[in-house]
Amino acid sequence: MQNTNRFWNWVEQTNALKNSILGKALQYAKNQKVYLMNYLEDGECQLSNNLAERSIRPFVVGRKAWNFSTSTKGAAASGVVYSLIQTAKLNWLDPYKYLNYLFEELPDTPFKEYPELLQALLPWSAEVQESCK
Repeated sequence: MQNTNRFWNWVEQTNALKNSILGKALQYAKNQKVYLMNYLEDGECQLSNNLAERSIRPFVVGRKAWNFSTSTKGAAASGVVYSLIQTAKLNWLDPYKYLNYLFEELPDTPFKEYPELLQALLPWSAEVQESCK
């Protein structure tokens, strides 16, 4: 908290020309103080959304191809597959191994009668983590 106070004191006390790069940066910091405090108080916060942007890139690229989907069900199925692959990646799994694991396990899993059984097939479950790394 002491460093946070020092930073804001520096912002308030620094004199810079209004239209200079530093002046604009200081004004931006003052205007965004409420939001910037999240990053100053919690070192776990990401400063950019590059990770999120990279993770949805395949989906966005695929979206152009979906304009030519011949059915709504086909487009929905593509969305499901992209979601499975991206979720696997975010959980540090090999997507190919994870999809193979699902194709092997799902046919024998009575998840319609017992939906709670799907929990064991989610990418963050211990068994999946062990099988699909």
